[in-house]
Amino acid sequence: MVYFYAPGRAGENAETFLSGFNGILQVDGYQGYNRLTRPSRKGGDPIRVANCWAHARRKLKEIYDRDGSEIAAEGLRRIAEIYAVEADIRGHAPSQRLSERQTRSAPLVTAFGDWLQAQRRKISGKSRLGEKLAYIHNHWEGLQAFLSDGRVEIDNNCIENLIRPIALNRKNALFAGHDEGGIAWGRIASLIETCKINGVEPFVYLRDTLTAIANGHPQSRLDELLPWSFKPSS
Repeated sequence: MVYFYAPGRAGENAETFLSGFNGILQVDGYQGYNRLTRPSRKGGDPIRVANCWAHARRKLKEIYDRDGSEIAAEGLRRIAEIYAVEADIRGHAPSQRLSERQTRSAPLVTAFGDWLQAQRRKISGKSRLGEKLAYIHNHWEGLQAFLSDGRVEIDNNCIENLIRPIALNRKNALFAGHDEGGIAWGRIASLIETCKINGVEPFVYLRDTLTAIANGHPQSRLDELLPWSFKPSS
């Protein structure tokens, strides 16, 4: 898990961080990623973006919770059908997931797309519901990415859950003091969250790792100090 600090939300920050990366990038609706899909992208070939169905669902849920919209309810029902397929194939090999998605999910997604366009023709684009439907429409290509690659998840909830503690801490702390402080914060947070992912107690990891470095652990064996290789001292 890597947290990269940037002084703002400009798309060039994502472009800089992902320089040299080619492939599929699973993201939310942040528009700064759009520049990564351009043929003129700096640092590599155009990236294919896979968008998040949880974000699409959230847009409709906001409308339903606000006024009980029947259209939003129907959209949520349709999305639930797509998620039901994912529940059945969770943990399967990518090739199996791809096969099931092409057979079972693709018709549901196509039907949802047809339904989406039908609703957009009937509803004012300036209404709250119209704006939410436009969000889904604008990310439609990326929302279909999971249908053609079994490695891609239907949403990025796993990453969202890992980001949430950092976002809450950012709001509570307000300031890192300096850009360099933000960079250091990102590095420490990366180590701590990677420890959690690998079932390692962060405090024990930091204590033993810093002690090993202070005692002259050779730089040629730094891979032994990474969270997934960590063994607590006896």
